[in-house]
Amino acid sequence: MSLDASRIEPRPERLTAHEARQRLEHARNTRVTQLQALAESGQADDQLMSAQKTAIERVLKEIDEAFARVEDGTYGTCLGCGKPVPGERLEILPYTRYCVACQRRAAT
Repeated sequence: MSLDASRIEPRPERLTAHEARQRLEHARNTRVTQLQALAESGQADDQLMSAQKTAIERVLKEIDEAFARVEDGTYGTCLGCGKPVPGERLEILPYTRYCVACQRRAAT
């Protein structure tokens, strides 16, 4: 098989629970490392650092919520419209709760 052929093979639309857990673990580990780096920087009182810490902690909470969705079987289903979240979106943001359209509506 050539490299070009492997690029056009269809990917399953939904991640398996195992794949979802792996992606979420990676996302969690990355955020924990970021928090540790912030703590070690010694600039915890800085307003920007504080905002970064808050944002990372929010994402960690979203990751925990995504793990719960994997366990209850609702992972990958948009909480806004109930349709499947595209696999490409889950690859980029494995903890997302919404499809792009519903995320836009939630942000406005």
